[in-house]
Amino acid sequence: MSLQFERIENKDLQAVTAIYNHYVETSTATFHLEPVTTESMALSLSLNNDSYPSFVVLDDGQLAGFCYLSRFRPKQAYDISAEVTLYLHPDFIRKGIGSAVLAFLEEEAKKRNIKNLLGVITAENTASMKLFERCGYNQAARLKNIGIKFGKALDVVWYQKEL
Repeated sequence: MSLQFERIENKDLQAVTAIYNHYVETSTATFHLEPVTTESMALSLSLNNDSYPSFVVLDDGQLAGFCYLSRFRPKQAYDISAEVTLYLHPDFIRKGIGSAVLAFLEEEAKKRNIKNLLGVITAENTASMKLFERCGYNQAARLKNIGIKFGKALDVVWYQKEL
């Protein structure tokens, strides 16, 4: 495994959107109910935002996924905190890439004086919960029955790591 991280550019949007839409259509990892467009994905990723960057994850030159930091809340007092998000192409899961991605995002956050990272995970996504726990995140909150997807009510768990 030889990982590289590059800032997401417009040329990456179609592939990144396809990865995300895989999870929209097949899992509860995201609460989108319908596939998203490349335009809406570009807005979510805040392209060219130096405060909250987004990256493609490359493994030996192949697109393995994408990750990004996003603003926790739109009030300046919260600017020491950010949400961390990562999605891996299905061919690249369970290979240790998730841990490396979180470590990379933590370093990016530190460069920006971000002191807290938050992960928002659907409670039935136990693989992601275990990943965050292995990487030193602590469960901070659980919102019960907060969303419905595929006809079932779902809990969301918030994880936090102080850097």
